Amino acid sequence: MKAIIMTQNLSTIKSVVVYHSGYGHTERMASAVAEGASATLVAIDPEGNIAEGEWTKLSEADVILFGSPTYMGGPSWQFKKFADASSKPWFEGKWVNKIFGGFTNSASINGDKLNTLAYFFLLAGQHGGIWVNMDIKSSNTKASLRDDLNRMGSNIGPMAQTPADASPEEMSSGDLETARLYGARVANIAAQFHPIHPQSH
Repeated sequence: MKAIIMTQNLSTIKSVVVYHSGYGHTERMASAVAEGASATLVAIDPEGNIAEGEWTKLSEADVILFGSPTYMGGPSWQFKKFADASSKPWFEGKWVNKIFGGFTNSASINGDKLNTLAYFFLLAGQHGGIWVNMDIKSSNTKASLRDDLNRMGSNIGPMAQTPADASPEEMSSGDLETARLYGARVANIAAQFHPIHPQSH
């Protein structure tokens, strides 16, 4: 008889999106990820800090999703400052076995966004976390459009591209929907790591 895997209701999964946004584009992407994951948003301020209570939210979360624009081939210095400050929960093992993911945006089509996602992946690994990859095939044919899903062809996590002179409101709807679907995927994977144990009768 095939075993039935029962998973925790998604509403009980605690997810947090922690991100830095310089001009509002990554913030909009973070909101899309948070919508998919039913997550709480934690913004890294312009000085690279978050409040003490927000560190508590991260320690209590089942899921942590990282977000940053890609500047000069990697995440912003504000995100790096946050990452360095996470050495305290690292030392205490607060994030071990949490489910992780991440996303980024840049003005250029490439912009070395992969380096930012790799930075997030390694940060999650430093903390003993479990990374969730994408499950959306690349949109890479001649018929592909700007608002198609996963038009950047990423597998590690969502990438968005927004022209340098475009406002957050002008972001690709496909990039935002890719982010939302990814958030939902990460939360669903997290639920599989929290099985419900039926009561004995």
